[in-house]
Amino acid sequence: MTEIERKYLVKTTDFLKEVKGKRITQGYLTTDPARTVRVRIKGTQGFLTIKGQSTDSGLTRYEWEKEITIVEAEELLELALPGVIDKTRYEIAIENQTWEIDVFHGTNKGLLMAEIELQTEDEKFALPDWLAQEVTGDHRYYNSYLSEKPFKEW
Repeated sequence: MTEIERKYLVKTTDFLKEVKGKRITQGYLTTDPARTVRVRIKGTQGFLTIKGQSTDSGLTRYEWEKEITIVEAEELLELALPGVIDKTRYEIAIENQTWEIDVFHGTNKGLLMAEIELQTEDEKFALPDWLAQEVTGDHRYYNSYLSEKPFKEW
């Protein structure tokens, strides 16, 4: 139940023109860095996720996720803290690994981010040319932070 991921900013979304994305709405029941609790609706599915504190590198942290009904997710979103995240997620496979590209809407509009989940912290992976700088470990790019301090306010 450990999540290992790297995050990058994205230069352009031109490469997504032929890719179908899924809309994601998510809110937080707590944004305490030691135990972030997130409720997410992704398409027609609901999820409850608990994440622990990241390591110093920002690469690794505990993650527990359970699928819940869409009704349960909608009800829990009513309890969420202010600052619901709205984004569209696209998935692109490159060399047997999947990149998740998030195009943010609302108060985070203009933010384009890509993540790749890894099996180990030193796993090798291809860097697509549409990536910009790496932001792994920069707390400003955590969705829980963006829910409190939207990208438009930076």
